[in-house]
Amino acid sequence: MQFPKARRPRRRLRDPIHEHRSFHRTESRIAVAGHPIHAMLVAFPIALCVSTLGADAFYWWTGDPFWPRVALWAAGVGFLMGILAGLAGTAELLLVPGIRIRAASWTHFILAVMLLALLGANWGIRWGDPAAAVLPWGFLTSLLATGMTGMTGWHGGKLVFDYGLGTQADHDDSPRGERN
Repeated sequence: MQFPKARRPRRRLRDPIHEHRSFHRTESRIAVAGHPIHAMLVAFPIALCVSTLGADAFYWWTGDPFWPRVALWAAGVGFLMGILAGLAGTAELLLVPGIRIRAASWTHFILAVMLLALLGANWGIRWGDPAAAVLPWGFLTSLLATGMTGMTGWHGGKLVFDYGLGTQADHDDSPRGERN
């Protein structure tokens, strides 16, 4: 007669990053009355980037010279507001250990810098003659910038919704499905 082998209890693997003492230090350092400035500013370059694409599409559709001027201003103000949002976000990244330790923070940062370069280029190609710049390069640059905005925002959203960064609520860092 054989006896069943005794099972050893399984040891759970521990994530060394999650165990790091600074992982949970995520309080915003660049904030007004507890509201992170980066989160308040990013809505402007996002909306203006999409508005630039919309103005390009309306110009392509109607031929009205009003739309290239709208695209010029939207691209320029979107770039400048992106610089402000980027400065606030970079300060948060460098000053807050719990943000700095996450890979999604660095991915968001790199994509945001690439997006700022694209927004600046989009504004620059329109500077001399806004109407002539729309087709094809202005429209294609706006389309690429809007796609990059989506990718950058997705990683920023991951930081907010998955990790609770930029929120005042007490949170744990497990994925949504595993919270008790």
